[in-house]
Amino acid sequence: MTLSPPLDLPAAPLILVVEPDREECEQLSAALRAEAFEVQSASDAQRAFDLLREQRPDLIVTTCARPHVDGVDFTRRVRQDPVVEDVPIILVMHKEGMQDVIRALDAGADDFVSRPYNLPELMARIRVKLARPPVPARRLTRDRRTGILTGQALLAPMEREMERARITGDSLMLGLLVFEELPRLRERYGAQLDSVIARQTLDVLRELAGALTLLSHNGRGQFHVLAPNTTPEEAMNRARGAIQRLVDHEFTYRGDRLRLTPSIGLAQYRPGLDAEHLVGRAETAARYAAAHLDLQPVLYNAQVHSRIQGPSQKRFANLRERLRLPTQIVVVNLLLVVIPFLLYSLLGRLGHDISGAAYIAVVASLLITALFILIEGFLALNPTQPPEQPASPYPPASAIIAAYLPNEAATVVETLEAFLRIDYPAGLQVILAYNTPRDLPVETALQDLARRDPRFLPLRVAGSTSKAQNVNAALAEVTGQFTAVFDADHHPDADSFRRAWRWLSNGWDVVQGHCFIRNGDESWVARLVAVEFESIYAVSHPGRAKMHRFGIFGGSNGYWNTRLLRKIRMHGSMLTEDIDSALRTVEAGYKIANDPYLISRELAPATLGALTNQRLRWAQGWFQVSLKHLPLGLRSKHLSLRQKLGFFHLLGWREFYPILSVQMFPIIGYWLLAADRDVDWTIPIFVLTSVFTLSVGPWQALFAYLRAEPTLRRRRSWFWFYLVVGSVFYTPYKNLLAVVAQIKEVRRERAWKVTPRSGPAAQDKPS
Repeated sequence: MTLSPPLDLPAAPLILVVEPDREECEQLSAALRAEAFEVQSASDAQRAFDLLREQRPDLIVTTCARPHVDGVDFTRRVRQDPVVEDVPIILVMHKEGMQDVIRALDAGADDFVSRPYNLPELMARIRVKLARPPVPARRLTRDRRTGILTGQALLAPMEREMERARITGDSLMLGLLVFEELPRLRERYGAQLDSVIARQTLDVLRELAGALTLLSHNGRGQFHVLAPNTTPEEAMNRARGAIQRLVDHEFTYRGDRLRLTPSIGLAQYRPGLDAEHLVGRAETAARYAAAHLDLQPVLYNAQVHSRIQGPSQKRFANLRERLRLPTQIVVVNLLLVVIPFLLYSLLGRLGHDISGAAYIAVVASLLITALFILIEGFLALNPTQPPEQPASPYPPASAIIAAYLPNEAATVVETLEAFLRIDYPAGLQVILAYNTPRDLPVETALQDLARRDPRFLPLRVAGSTSKAQNVNAALAEVTGQFTAVFDADHHPDADSFRRAWRWLSNGWDVVQGHCFIRNGDESWVARLVAVEFESIYAVSHPGRAKMHRFGIFGGSNGYWNTRLLRKIRMHGSMLTEDIDSALRTVEAGYKIANDPYLISRELAPATLGALTNQRLRWAQGWFQVSLKHLPLGLRSKHLSLRQKLGFFHLLGWREFYPILSVQMFPIIGYWLLAADRDVDWTIPIFVLTSVFTLSVGPWQALFAYLRAEPTLRRRRSWFWFYLVVGSVFYTPYKNLLAVVAQIKEVRRERAWKVTPRSGPAAQDKPS
């Protein structure tokens, strides 16, 4: 008779109970053993750590019975020990306040029960933690959202495969996949985009991967592919197939369709290489591929290495660029706050205290600005409407979409399809006027779209470096009697062109519509901009148009009489060529209307860095425009006195106000720290002016809410957020950037970063 080998039964889970009360400890231990658990117990924290060193338990149940066991401190110490840090911990607590629970969870407890605890409930919680044990985030082998191996987790199998390849001589390849547009798309949509793109990319890569291939994805949006028993020729063929599949694939995120440009770098393991250097070679090859964007994978070799800028050179250049803006902000604060404070102090010691007069001037400027803002708001409550019917039949119309394609390549096809769906009865021509420093895969899709729909014309503007050049080049191809100008992320409402013609056919020359943010859900920055745009396009623009009797073209969602646009053109020497063209139009006596119901939906920057770059460029562009057009407007024979005052408010005051707005700080600082005087803060005039000035923020938020597009008005919390963050942080920040922009213009810093709409985090593009 042959005996069967004994079954290899799994060991029972080991539970460590840390409980100073002997009776309680014995009762709980007995209950755990009855559930088929092994149990060890300790009466204090020191004994518990001795047991932890002897045998690592599967779970810890600890009490908070001070002074013998401080459960929170014990938990914190366990979490600091790399050997046992991932052991699940359940705290048994007395019924205490919420702060005690928060302290326990912050220390690293995975769960808690309150005394007197229910034994079946405690057993259920123990079984749950044993079935799904928590793992520290840094030790996860797979990303929670995508299920893909993390970059850190790839290192161990990579080192094993490298050792195997060294012994057997088999070929081992490592590939790195990056997407050109992903960094800029992340700035537009937020970091949540990464996991969505990763899952869709993984679906494509898995179909082409070999049986032993390992895939990983790191926090920088890079995909590593480790391919054992794969020759360089096989790896190159697989990479070409993957690139073609990814180029053809239509990625989607929250209803938006994206097209991404992949670049793949490959490196072969050689004896003597460690994992870090193998990864570095793949990264070098991927950088080389990304520099060309020709959809060809690149295999690392000495020639590739020699043509890629070294990491130290890049780090130095990046550090210098990162320090430029903070340095200028420090200089601005010195100029606007520290130097005035020292001046008041010096003059005060010499017997010439000018702080009182300066205070009156600053208060007056704040009151004037606040009053203008209130007037704009009240005027915007009843904006000027277009005539109900057009004065003549609808004529052919054209739309010019200006694009810098490495930025907008991912979303431009979707934008074009949105335009081609617009219902306009007399025929709508759609021109994509774009510039690109190199051939891009999306251009093939553009040509295919043009063959399918004769209304669409893709126009690559050779040698262009600005939106102005793109628009001007497109005018030679325009066939419409009126022409709308848009950026590449705009989706106009279906009736936009018909509504615009009601203005233009009744004597207006240009009409500016309402730019509405459609990605406010992406981040707190996008939410802030969403409400800010309502404050601008639904309140400020229509209010100022009524107050000053002229409107402004803001660069996108603007409709022009084609003959006038051909005459005015756009000047590429201006950072805000749109504002420049609008002011030249007004100075020449033409009429610009503002219509808050003429809506186009666009994308806001989703990060503070992207928003800062955009607002710096806008502020510097406005400063250019102010220097050029304020004297021209005041001398124009076509402007009335009221319009000339509007020019001064729009151009002169906007540049002077950011400097004045911070002068209260050095004045009050001088009174508190340097002046030999008692300041009575309860003087009625001080209190009243302060209350009135501070009320402007709530009024702005209220006006924005009252005039906002209906779908946004349902997001009331966004307006409260705008009120708080805008008043405390955002408005002062914009004022600070406005002064920094003036310094940049004085120093002739005319290179600016393109606002991320779709691909490396930002690229410099000359104006």
